[in-house]
Amino acid sequence: MEKDLKSLTVTELEQLVLSLEEKKFHAKTIFSFIHAKGSGSVEELTTLHKAFRQKLTEQGYFISRLKTVEVFCDPDGTKKYLFELGDSTRIETVELVDEAGRHTVCISTQVGCRMNCQFCATAHLRFTRNLTAGEIADQVIEVEKQSGARVANLVYMGMGEPFDNCENVIKSVYILKDPSGKNIGARHITISTSGIIPGIERFSREDMQVRLAVSLHGANDNIRGKIMRIVKKYPLNKLMAAVKDYQAKTGRRVTFEYVMIKGVNDSEVDARALAKLIGGVKCNVNLIEYNPHPLCDFVPSDRKTIQKFAELLEASGIETVVRYKRGQSINAACGQLGAGWYDKKETGGRRQETEEGRQE
Repeated sequence: MEKDLKSLTVTELEQLVLSLEEKKFHAKTIFSFIHAKGSGSVEELTTLHKAFRQKLTEQGYFISRLKTVEVFCDPDGTKKYLFELGDSTRIETVELVDEAGRHTVCISTQVGCRMNCQFCATAHLRFTRNLTAGEIADQVIEVEKQSGARVANLVYMGMGEPFDNCENVIKSVYILKDPSGKNIGARHITISTSGIIPGIERFSREDMQVRLAVSLHGANDNIRGKIMRIVKKYPLNKLMAAVKDYQAKTGRRVTFEYVMIKGVNDSEVDARALAKLIGGVKCNVNLIEYNPHPLCDFVPSDRKTIQKFAELLEASGIETVVRYKRGQSINAACGQLGAGWYDKKETGGRRQETEEGRQE
C-alpha cells in the first residue's frame, strides 16, 4: 500500500487502520485532518492516540507536502504557484478568480509531459515522472491555504497529460470530491486530454459526474498533426468514435478545446470543418487565444478572426465561448506553463537548468 497517507482514499485508509488493529472510524478522522484541515505530518494527527501515531511512523507512513518556491501575480488577478516536490522536481499550478469571486485552480498531473504538442511550453520539458494522487490533491490544499479562499472549480489542465497518469488522476478526483475532505462537486471538476483513447475509455467506466474536455486544435489529421503529435497514434476518426462512445455511456456533454493559431487552423474553412466534425456530439467549444512563448514561432489569431470563427460555429448550432488571454505576463496562460524554465537566446530552444527547473 502507498505509504503517503495523502494519497489514500477513505476506503484505503479504512483498510490500513484495520490492518493496524485500530478502530475503523479513525480512517475518516485521518482523511479529514489531512485534506480538510491541512495536517502536514503524522504527529499533527493529534486525535489519534500516541501509540497509533507511533505505529504509523514506525511502519513508514508519512504525509507529503508541497513546498511553495514562489508565487507570481498577474495584474488581471491570476496567480501562478511554483511548487517543489519531495524529490526536488517542480511543477506549476494556476489560480484564477472570476468576476463573481469564484476561484478556479488549474492543476498539474506530471513533471513535464510526453505529448509534445507544438504550441505548449510544457511539451519542451523533459518528462520526469507522474505525480501521485496526493501530490495532485495537495495543489488544491496549498492554494486554498495561501489564498484563504475555497476552490469552487478544478481543471486538470496544468502541466502534463492527465490520461497519461490515468489511475492517479482518477484517484485524486475521488479524494478531492470526498465530503470528508475538500468536497469539490463533481460537476465543478474538468479533466482535459489531448486525446488518449484508452484514458477516455477508462474514464467512461467511472461512476462520477466529472466533466471531460478534449483538445482538438484541428478539424483533420493533417492540420492537427502540425500542432499535436498524438494524432499519429490516435487519429481523429478513432478519437471521435471514442468520444461518441463515452457520451453514449455517460450521457454527459463534452467540451472541445481549440487554440486559435494564425494561418494554421483559423480559417473559415477550418471553422466549417470543425462544425461538421463535432456536429453529432452534444458539446460546447472553447476557442482559446494562442499564448506565445519563446520556444514556438506560432502567432495568435487576431480577435476579429476568432470572433468570426466563433460566429460560424454558433451558426451551426454549437455553443461556443472565446477564452482570451489571462495570466500571460507571468507565463500562466494556457500553453505557457514551464515557459520561464528556458532561455531561447542561449539554448536555441533546448532544455537547460535554471533556478526554476532542473531540466536538461
